Amino acid sequence: MSGETIAGRPGDRVRWWSLLTPIGLLAVLIAVIVWTDPADVMRGDVRPPIERLTVQRVTLSPGGISVTVLNDGPDPVTIAQVAVDDAYWAFQPSPAPTLRRLERATLTVPYPWVEGETHVVRIVTSTGMTFDHEIAVALETPRPDRRFFVAFALVGLYVGVLPVSIGLLWFPMVARIGRTGLDFVLALTIGLLLFLLVDAGHEGLESAAAAPESYQGVALFLFCAAGAYLGLEVLGQWLRARHGPAKAGGGLVLAMLVAVGIGLHNFAEGLAIGSAFSLGEAALGALLIVGFALHNTTEGLAIVAPLARERVRLVDLVRLGLVGGAPTIAGAWLGGLVYSPTLAVVCLAIGAGAIAQVVVQIVRQMAGDRPGVQHLVNPPVAGGLMAGFLVMYLTGMLVG
Repeated sequence: MSGETIAGRPGDRVRWWSLLTPIGLLAVLIAVIVWTDPADVMRGDVRPPIERLTVQRVTLSPGGISVTVLNDGPDPVTIAQVAVDDAYWAFQPSPAPTLRRLERATLTVPYPWVEGETHVVRIVTSTGMTFDHEIAVALETPRPDRRFFVAFALVGLYVGVLPVSIGLLWFPMVARIGRTGLDFVLALTIGLLLFLLVDAGHEGLESAAAAPESYQGVALFLFCAAGAYLGLEVLGQWLRARHGPAKAGGGLVLAMLVAVGIGLHNFAEGLAIGSAFSLGEAALGALLIVGFALHNTTEGLAIVAPLARERVRLVDLVRLGLVGGAPTIAGAWLGGLVYSPTLAVVCLAIGAGAIAQVVVQIVRQMAGDRPGVQHLVNPPVAGGLMAGFLVMYLTGMLVG
């Protein structure tokens, strides 16, 4: 026994040194690079500064404009002047006009903006570089008071909770269809979700392009989408284990996963709605809200489709409707308060990854114990896929 103990200790020491030695050598190498600065030889005596400023948020208050900017470049940036509509104005920087890498500052300009008009803010640095930001439709930024929360809660209710809940009322119809009809409805659900996946991917990549380059928006989007996919897979396994072997792979579990995926997508949708309204980039008229309502009603059908062969209680439907629709309200609140392009990338990526995982789950449900994939290539399935995509495309035209 003593021989085994003595023999085990050197092995432990070797393992620790094998971990720490490369880290220590890498730290020494980085220190040498910083100290010697080999790039200085190539630059010579003249080193032009690299300046990148990105506008994170613009808020409008009576008689003033506040612009939050981020230094996205490697060098410090000093903000020298601010112009609005080609006229220079005095501004108050907070905390300071000079920003180091990834530091933020808020520039407050006492400018008498006009409601409904377009204004262009130009930021001039000490080196003469300019960065422009357009305020498409000038509207006073909502303040986080009772009216703010009530207004965005109503918008989330109209475009998220109620449409999804109305879509759940298709459950009696879904429960009475045969095997062919079920394949059609499940394929219809896949078509609906694939459209949402494409939409979330497109919006996510657009937000990634608008995010600061230092945050590597595309890589962040892909990483968060993969994390959401794996997270929903783990959630599905946990739900099946909780419901026991008899319900492993059951419709209620799958419906909950669909509701979670749609809820995450609706959270990102609410984020976009809240931010667009607070930033003056869109006016939420009645027609736009009607478009969102029609668009999201089909999501309720996607949730109840896996329940065709299940005995479902009313409380289960209520729970599914809240999971799928209520995140729209939370997203609208968050978008109206603390929106940023980077946050949009993360939320859209999570929604896209969750929806992709749900699509895989539904395909597994359709396959069941039938061998091969031939049954997935037949007229009802093909018709359902096309119908689902077409419905979302047509209702999406009212939103876009």
